[in-house]
Amino acid sequence: MDVPHSSSNAINLGRLATDIGFLLRLAQVKVYERYFREYGDRHIKPGEFSVLWAIAHNPGVRQNVLCQELIIKRSHMTKLVRSLEDRALVSRRVPDEDRRGVELTITDKGQTLVDEIAPWFFAFEDCLGEKMNATEREKLKAQLLKFIASETED
Repeated sequence: MDVPHSSSNAINLGRLATDIGFLLRLAQVKVYERYFREYGDRHIKPGEFSVLWAIAHNPGVRQNVLCQELIIKRSHMTKLVRSLEDRALVSRRVPDEDRRGVELTITDKGQTLVDEIAPWFFAFEDCLGEKMNATEREKLKAQLLKFIASETED
């Protein structure tokens, strides 16, 4: 199986062209390239929206739980949360009962932003793989969920 190329100067990738990790990386790069081409002027990255969405749907979520669920390194999450807090989109609270934890809540400004962004963000998601039929798209999602579950540590 050959990976589709955008260049006439194709190179032989051998087995790499069919490796799951490599193909997942190429797929992610393609999605991000399209996202920034179509929505880069909206000043919100997919990861930022995902974090805001998750906080909006889980008020008071612990930052470490969010890190684990979204598979974001703790140091990256700390920087991201600080950035969202600086933009007044989320607030952090250290609970009295556990001073080591940080609880995250979306602000009114953050909720307004999520409400504005969600329609076009999910419309973008819905158009990914548009050359696939509905059954193929659902199978791909199911296989990706199965793959993620199979790689999750107990």
